[in-house]
This record gives sequence, structure tokens and C-alpha cells, in this order.
Amino acid sequence: MADYDYDLFVIGAGSGGVRAARLTALDGKKVAVAEEYRVGGTCVIRGCVPKKFMVMASEVSHALEIAEGYGWSFADARFDWPTFLEAKDVEIARLSGIYAANLGKAGVELVHGRAVLKDAHTVEIVGKDRTITAEKILIATGGRPWKPDELPGIEHAITSEEAFHLPEMPKRILIAGGGYIAVEFAGIFAGLGVETTLIYRGPNILRGFDDDVRAHLAGEIEKRGIKVILGCQHEKIEKTETGLVNHLENGMKLETDVVMFATGRIPYVKDLGLENAGVELNEAGAIKVDPFSKTTADNIWAVGDVTDRMNLTPVAIREAVAFHQTVYRDNPQHFDYEAVATAVFSQPPVGVVGLSEAEARRSCSNGVDVYVTRFRPMKYAFTGSDERVLMKLVVDADSQRVVGVHIVGPDSPEMIQLAAIAVKAGLTKAQWDATCAVHPTMAEELVTLKEKQSGATSAG
Repeated sequence: MADYDYDLFVIGAGSGGVRAARLTALDGKKVAVAEEYRVGGTCVIRGCVPKKFMVMASEVSHALEIAEGYGWSFADARFDWPTFLEAKDVEIARLSGIYAANLGKAGVELVHGRAVLKDAHTVEIVGKDRTITAEKILIATGGRPWKPDELPGIEHAITSEEAFHLPEMPKRILIAGGGYIAVEFAGIFAGLGVETTLIYRGPNILRGFDDDVRAHLAGEIEKRGIKVILGCQHEKIEKTETGLVNHLENGMKLETDVVMFATGRIPYVKDLGLENAGVELNEAGAIKVDPFSKTTADNIWAVGDVTDRMNLTPVAIREAVAFHQTVYRDNPQHFDYEAVATAVFSQPPVGVVGLSEAEARRSCSNGVDVYVTRFRPMKYAFTGSDERVLMKLVVDADSQRVVGVHIVGPDSPEMIQLAAIAVKAGLTKAQWDATCAVHPTMAEELVTLKEKQSGATSAG
């Protein structure tokens, strides 16, 4: 067998790459991982973790409004952006340090620099005058934000990555996009007191989610002061002395201080040297892999967002575990993408697992039963707020399995994690009904829904 520098070389120290590297090193293999930026990847450094901190910071303003209804008063409540940024950056540095330390404890060598494939077994560390060989290679470089480069004035716009480091809080912002990143940042900036506009070219936000969820959330975020413009997009962005003028296709002109594009993410494959190693891309520009994450090169695998299968941090980690079991434990595994729960940390948040009603109608041969409730939660009813919660169960009419759960409202991400266990286990509506409620809670509605939505059952 050829003599290689490493048994496994991992390109990218995000959640998937770090997990695969650690597990393989703990099995006694010689492992290195290259990272061109900071250990932790998108999620820890410029994604879900700092975003969640921003969500929590922005939720305080709404909490203060609710608190006043309970008799509290706040004479001089204010938010200081520089103070928050400093605290956020300190915590992100701490978390990144933990990831790096855990790699070291497992015996993984951390290589700081950009790794480029020279052939199927060789990588070059750019600018470091270092070439490394490895028996096996794992690519886990994640994704990056996409912007329409052909749009006039796009150079004046930012993405989510720059939003984490704005030197000062804008007074006005326009966010282009209708996916979870756009909706989440709209809630963040609105909660922090920024005049916020969300513009999306589609008929409603959160494409791919259940239609009831989309419609309900669109109405609820407008109650939080977010201006939503649908079916429209930019013609150009013009920089003036007083701000950025957004020229829209419908003839509107909106001046803001910041324009943020959250119009999708693309696999980070640029200049990786994939062609040198025989690694092919699919039609969407992601690395082509088989169910076991193996690429078109015999000794190279890929996990996480760079494969564009299901772009969630926990999924990347599970793909990494399956890779390790398959390649180094002689225990072939592939991740099961069915019934994976997900959350949108909008305000109010969304929690979803399983099929939307439309998907269920297409896949359930004899139709579906749909149970829906909309109500004002106890916390808001006391204060007179008109915010509403949506809960929806989608049930296969034949088997009576609950195949989809959709929640919009406070704590829905926490609820959906546990609901996902029941959906993954294939529990029936009768078993949900047999579960005693915890009162008074919002979650009890999930086990007390008894009336089918009128006309819900129909063949798909």
C-alpha cells in the first residue's frame, strides 16, 4: 500500500468535518483537517449560533411590551449594539476554541490554510508551501451566500455574513429573500428597532413549507412591524448621499441605510481543484455523492452543505457519523432524511417535522385527515395582544399515522423536537390522543385536537 502522510485528510472544519475527523482519530487513524478561516464553520462562526444570539437579543423588546401588560414598567430600557457585538464575538471565539481543543484532544492535526486538491490523494495548502498526501479525503467545505451579481448596484448590498459585523445599527433596512434566513433577520432587525422591509419575488414567504404555515407567519410578522412586499424584486440599487435607493420592479422606490440579500446559499466548491481529483458536480453545482456520501472519486467523500442534500447542521453531523461507520468501522450506514425536524427562528418561530399537507396529499394514496387550531396563547391573552398560534397535524387517512406536524408560535422549536420523536416512530393519531395533556400549556393542543378540518380527507 502506498505510504501517505495521513489516513484521512478533511477539508473544512465545520460541524461535519470536525465530527468525522475526531471519530476517525479516536479510532487510531492519523488525521488532519484544514480550515481556511476559523474552526467551527458556518454554524458556529457565521450562522445558526450567532444568529440565535441575535434572535434572543431582539426578542427582548417584545418581551418588554408583554411585561408591561403584567404590571412591569421600564423607564429607560435601551439596546447598545457595540456592547452586544463584543459579547457575541467573545462567545463565538470561546466556542471556536472548544472545537479546536477537541480536535487536539482527539489527536487531529489542525492545518490553518486553504486546501486545494492536486489529485485524488494530494492536497496543497495555498500560500504555505506545503503539500500533503492522504489515503482518503473528506470534503466538508459547506456553503456560502449567493447574490445576483448581474443586478446593478449589488456591490452596495450585504449578505448574512456581513450582518453579524455591521459597524453600527442601521435605522432602515431592506432584506431581499423569502427563506428562513431572510425571515429570521427581518425579525432580528425589527426587534432591535430598525425600520424593516422584507421583499420577496414569490407569492409568499418560506417556499417549501406548509401553505398554512406560510400564510400564518406572513400575517404574524407584519404584526411585529415588518413591511412585507411579495411578488416583486429589485431592478437596481442606487447609492445616494442619504442612503441606498431600492428601485423595485413594481415601480416603488424605497430608501434604506442597508440592503441585505438573503436569496439562498450555494455549495462552496470554487477553486477546490475538484476536477484534478475526478470529483464531479451535480446539476445544482453541488458535489455529487452516493447514499453513503462517496463522490465520483473512489477515495474521496463529502458531507454537509457542500453536497446540498439537507442543509442543516445536525444532518451534517449525522452524515459524518455515517461516513465514519461506513469507511472505518466496516458498518455501512447512510443517513435517513425522512421526518427530520427543523425550526425557523422567526418572530414568532416555526417548528416543522414531516410532510406538508400538499406533500401528504400527493403521497398518501387514500387522502389525509387534517387537524388545525389557531388560538391566542394564554400569555398574550392576559395582555390583550392579538398574536395567534397555529398548530396543524397532517394524518394519513389509511394508516392514521401522523405524518406532519406544523407549529407557528412561541417555543415551537422546543416542541417540535419532541414531536419529531413521535412522527419518526410512526405513531398514530389515536396514540397522540391517548397521551394525557399537560395543562396549562400550548403544547397540550397537540394531543387534544379532535375535530378534522372540514373536507380535509380526500384522495391525493
